[in-house]
Amino acid sequence: MLILKCPNCGQRNVSEFRNGGEYRPRPSRPLDADDQQWSNYVFFRHNVSGLQKEWWYHRNGCGLWFLAERHTKTNEILSTFRWGPDRTE
Repeated sequence: MLILKCPNCGQRNVSEFRNGGEYRPRPSRPLDADDQQWSNYVFFRHNVSGLQKEWWYHRNGCGLWFLAERHTKTNEILSTFRWGPDRTE
């Protein structure tokens, strides 16, 4: 059983959550971004084999969207935290 720690609710079974995909920051100047930059942001993924930062949603709990660092080979969750500009890069 995979356990995921919600920053609000603590440790829960992963069946309470929904994976929202890998974290990708938006273009730094959205209004100035061209079609190619937006296309890359919306459609392309890095698909790393190793540590990846991902969005998770606690659908059967508090309803919080948060970030988790998960190793894609071992499926081990290394950390979870709330989104914030200083915590994502």
